[in-house]
Amino acid sequence: MSVTDKVIEIIAEQAVLEPSDVTLESTLEDLGIDSMGLVESIFSIEEAFDISVPFNANEPTQGDFDISSVASIIAGIEKLIAEQG
Repeated sequence: MSVTDKVIEIIAEQAVLEPSDVTLESTLEDLGIDSMGLVESIFSIEEAFDISVPFNANEPTQGDFDISSVASIIAGIEKLIAEQG
């Protein structure tokens, strides 16, 4: 399974949607994911890819990890995986 497919699967599960309902342009807000859902998604992503996401739940828009869209989350995860590899 690709990084994109796995991230979409995790986000869709959190949003209680089908993966086909999640597009790369979707924002977490569009998908109905609140701050708690975001934190749970980040934990699931960290576990799935064995990475540590530099994310502060208290200040989600601060820092280097872009959560503005599904595509930006995927790009950030791919970068973290590449840096770790």
